[in-house]
Amino acid sequence: MLQDKDRIFTNLYGIHDWKLAGAKQRGIWDNTKALIEMGQDSIIEGVKESGLRGRGGAGFPTGLKWSFMPKESDGRPSYLVVNADESEPGTCKDREIMRFDPHRLLEGCLVAGYAMRAVAAYIYIRGEFVLEAKHLNEAIQEAYADGLIGKNACGSGYDFDIYVHRGAGAYICGEETALIESLEGNKGQPRLKPPFPANVGVWGCPSTVNNVESIAVAPEILRRGKGWFSGLGRPNNTGTKLFCISGHVNKPCNVEEEMGIPLRELIEKHAGGVRGGWDNLLAIIPGGSSVPLLPKSICDDILMDFDSLREVQSGLGTAAVIVMDKSTDVIRAIERLSHFYKHESCGQCTPCREGTGWMWRVMQRLVSGDAEVEEIDMLINVSKRIEGHTICALGDAAAWPIQGLVRHFRPVIEERIKSRKAARAA
Repeated sequence: MLQDKDRIFTNLYGIHDWKLAGAKQRGIWDNTKALIEMGQDSIIEGVKESGLRGRGGAGFPTGLKWSFMPKESDGRPSYLVVNADESEPGTCKDREIMRFDPHRLLEGCLVAGYAMRAVAAYIYIRGEFVLEAKHLNEAIQEAYADGLIGKNACGSGYDFDIYVHRGAGAYICGEETALIESLEGNKGQPRLKPPFPANVGVWGCPSTVNNVESIAVAPEILRRGKGWFSGLGRPNNTGTKLFCISGHVNKPCNVEEEMGIPLRELIEKHAGGVRGGWDNLLAIIPGGSSVPLLPKSICDDILMDFDSLREVQSGLGTAAVIVMDKSTDVIRAIERLSHFYKHESCGQCTPCREGTGWMWRVMQRLVSGDAEVEEIDMLINVSKRIEGHTICALGDAAAWPIQGLVRHFRPVIEERIKSRKAARAA
């Protein structure tokens, strides 16, 4: 279990002052100039050595991503884009950072922006996050007034601006290239890659898109030294992570914990346990709505990190833990997610545009039992034709929950179909 001295987000619950004075008391903006004076390559190397992997879902090594940015300018400016479009069902960690610890994110923007030779950061925030955007803008004004950002940021000789851009509430804009399109004022639709954003990003300039949590933790990692962060968690799954625990638990919460914590320990220590006791557990979605669910038998001793969850055909994703007890109609739960992905598809790719609607309609019939057993295999076949055949990962996100349901709860689906047939015959 993570010790208090190792926590990065010390105001996750809004107990302390979120403004600049309170932030400085908690160690934010503490000699940030010294971090910048480490040098661009040293900052990137320090983040690489810490083992930090992207906290937005994919888990790509953050330092490696930063290193893709050009070291020599060809005349185009470089930009940092912060993905604050937190739209994954079950996920509510980034909004707490922006609401209660905005200066931690701003300091991260400055340090990361300097490392990547960026001239400015754009924080693309979900439109519904009204209070969060207000706090961010107030924090930015405070930082400008104090000389922490802007011209000669922190007295380092580096000029750096930060802007907040509010989105319009589209899930697809959480995908980095769709976010860039939206930031430019276009319809939020993913781009083909290559070219990757590090070569051709926002306004055709080199850009890196990173999640809020990934950027916010960077200064603390550098301040405490490379061995501290890599000493937490497990090899290749290092550091601390914000977990969002919701659903059928006694105390839904956000909590910062060590990577690799057992799922059962995470829920029982921080969320008051499963409603009705651990034996009342049916299934858990471990990483936000787009990853396959896991039945209780796997949840008993699975560890919460990227590699452990991938081994059981699921994923850590955004670490949004959605708990379902035995009162849950698991088929209906996944049908509801299918409707979400059908609704949020941008319609650009045919497999996703047509397939998400088709899968949702089949799922509706499976909920009522008005289907044939053979349709289960057909549903999986269609999900495989969508998965991996679209420009962005929304097709995968729509397919995986259904694949997880059939993998672990096929007898439940078959039983419902047979019961419905028997009821009709009677």
